[in-house]
Amino acid sequence: MSPATVFQIHLVMGYVPWLLCFGAYVWPKLKAMDQVEAQRAIATLHSFRFFGLVFLVPGVVGPNLPAGFATFAGYGDLATGVLAIMALVTVNIRPLFWLFVVAFNLVGAADIIIDYYHGNAVGLAALAGELGATYAIPIIYVPVLMITHVAAFYLLARGQVRAARTLPSWSNAR
Repeated sequence: MSPATVFQIHLVMGYVPWLLCFGAYVWPKLKAMDQVEAQRAIATLHSFRFFGLVFLVPGVVGPNLPAGFATFAGYGDLATGVLAIMALVTVNIRPLFWLFVVAFNLVGAADIIIDYYHGNAVGLAALAGELGATYAIPIIYVPVLMITHVAAFYLLARGQVRAARTLPSWSNAR
């Protein structure tokens, strides 16, 4: 089996155990939590995304890792991590907290989607060995990040629906 095939199998299979774990253990707890606490838990996980800068460290990654992929992935992760940290720091200033929650989820989800696109465009699967020590990031860490972005967006949307239901209707407000 070629290294490119192994890498692509790893990419897809990385989602399976995380979805099973998330569905059985994490999602029921997140849905039952207060909206702020659920988003804080997700932000805490994403606050470690500063680690993505490791894509830019020679010796950790191979010399032939495409710079366009490494640079965007590294700085996209850093931006997401900083925004997640800002959400955690501003939890007591709710308007700022919610702004940072939305921002880190938008930036983080876009980063992952664009990284998948860039990785495909530069033929990253065939160069997977150039990921070096960072090989585990797209296989093990990225799936749970993407899953939690989807969960965060769902929780944000659910919160908006609940808020809309509690507003007085125009017909009752006379």
